[in-house]
Amino acid sequence: MRDREAAVPAHEGRRLSTKETAELLGVKPETVYAYVSRGQLSSRREPGGRGSTFDPKEVEALARRNRREGGGSSSAGGELSVRTRITLIDKDRYYFRGVDATELAARYSYEEIAEWLWTGELRPGVTFTAPEAAVTAARRGVEALPEHSGPTDRLRVAAIAAAAADPLRFDLSENAVLGTGRTLIPTLVAALPTVRHDHRDEGPLARRLWVRLSGRAPDDASVRVLDTALGLLVDHDLAASTLAVRVAASARAHTYAAVSAGLGVLEGPLHGAASGLAHRLLLDVLDQGTAAPVVTDELRAGRRVPGLGHRLYPGADPRARALFALLEEVPGAAPALEAAHDVVTTTARHTPLHANVDLALAVFTVSSGMPASAGETIFAVARTAGWIAHILEEYAERPLRMRPSGHYMGERPPQPLPRRS
Repeated sequence: MRDREAAVPAHEGRRLSTKETAELLGVKPETVYAYVSRGQLSSRREPGGRGSTFDPKEVEALARRNRREGGGSSSAGGELSVRTRITLIDKDRYYFRGVDATELAARYSYEEIAEWLWTGELRPGVTFTAPEAAVTAARRGVEALPEHSGPTDRLRVAAIAAAAADPLRFDLSENAVLGTGRTLIPTLVAALPTVRHDHRDEGPLARRLWVRLSGRAPDDASVRVLDTALGLLVDHDLAASTLAVRVAASARAHTYAAVSAGLGVLEGPLHGAASGLAHRLLLDVLDQGTAAPVVTDELRAGRRVPGLGHRLYPGADPRARALFALLEEVPGAAPALEAAHDVVTTTARHTPLHANVDLALAVFTVSSGMPASAGETIFAVARTAGWIAHILEEYAERPLRMRPSGHYMGERPPQPLPRRS
């Protein structure tokens, strides 16, 4: 095995690439950017170079610290590592079961991609339908919520209500979980209140979801963007919500409960709700006529400009690239596309960050007359299929394996019993 201690002197006089840094740390290349986001490593881009570079002394110091603390390749520098056959993120591309995800989303529907993730097989023309009893229970639960409830509130309640209506929810066999996935996703969509009432709940899931997000008549180009967005967002390796789902599945929570765990995490502003922030940013840019004052206000308030950069992609987010290309074909999307381009070029004067999928989703929701929360709804519905794929994987693993040990930093025992004041 190569000695990592001896590898650093060979790099003296120059900085390390992401690949070299990952090799020295014994982690995947995308994990290197997790160290950067936590402030454990600093990176920079060399003039005319591609990708980030790292100080070899800083990398070696981190590698030594990881070895002292029991890190390394098995735990990715203190991060939990999980075996999976679902999604691979590699440089500026990502793959579902080894197939380029953007190509899948361009050619197949969301339901077909879900089946591919779950079974490794394509079922051309498949559509998901919801049982009447589940929809009735889910709608009643959602209707009982306050009017100001957010989309994730509604989806969590719908999932819980659907679980209560399913007497077989504790059957964790593969066929049962697949059956739950095929009915839960359309139940979640059907439980959401509609904006358009002149519709019938039939056809592809994207068309059924559209009437719950926009009051405009669905044109083919816009529905295609929505369906592609669902397919692109179906999974993204071990995002925070997906890890929560796998923890729940490790404890053998049933499928509805594990999905509910994912929905709880998804609501965070750094995860599924991020597109809503980008949506409001674009509205401000369109209102001002230019991105400069809007970006200035964001930075003055000490906030990051939403919709830019991704810790796993040193270059462009492939999901954003795919959606922007489709949005070029959508009537009426040009102003929002121009506003997004203005945001990217304005911030690029100091920080060379690329647009991420949240900004692309925001262009779609703004140009489609949808509310700021629409991106969160799209994200949650899409990701439910990915969560079910991870649930299936986790049920095949040893129960309760998702139990990391805490690194206790408090007072050493025994300590005296505290006295009452």
